[in-house]
Amino acid sequence: MAPLLVPEHGTRKRPHCATCLRPQSACICPWITPLVHQVEVLILQHPLEVDNAKGTARLLQLSLPHSRLLIGEVFDPQLLTDSPKHQLLLYPETANEQALGLPAPPVLDPACLSDPTQLRLIVLDGTWRKSRKILYLNPLLQQLPRLSLRDMPASHYRIRRAQAPDQLSTLEATCAALAQLEGDAEKFQPLLAAFDGFVAQQLAYRPTYT
Repeated sequence: MAPLLVPEHGTRKRPHCATCLRPQSACICPWITPLVHQVEVLILQHPLEVDNAKGTARLLQLSLPHSRLLIGEVFDPQLLTDSPKHQLLLYPETANEQALGLPAPPVLDPACLSDPTQLRLIVLDGTWRKSRKILYLNPLLQQLPRLSLRDMPASHYRIRRAQAPDQLSTLEATCAALAQLEGDAEKFQPLLAAFDGFVAQQLAYRPTYT
């Protein structure tokens, strides 16, 4: 599936890579690692993440052939219902959801997980606050069963502050979810190794992160 290109934001003075859409001096294409995967992935990215140099969604999408990346806060319901596959939302259940008026998500039927080729994983790309806003503004997302990650190691995402060591980047969380759904963690190790290279590249541009 062809990548969905991110629209231009104003006039860009520096030459930009046509593939990763970053300045050519900061191109991340060397870290693109195409993988063979079974589960379809739909990435919903908050608009404020588009030009974030520390973001991982674009690298993830370019590395997953069966994926799309859409940008926005409110999404056309047709975009979320255009697939006959079983849809899962990669998002943890949090304690404050009831206070926000969000309904409890439906229980995930284990029978739906028997065939990875019939699954579509929906991933929200943004900070906790931004991703929660996307969830709040899109009732169809609230109606999806959720996938919870199990036994996660500490994140390698050293370029962005996290509230806890097991809070992962979008790329790391999606790789973990796909490994869990497809039963093959080794398949996604090359992309995670490339992610480490991406992180090192960003650290080289800005030695001290806060």
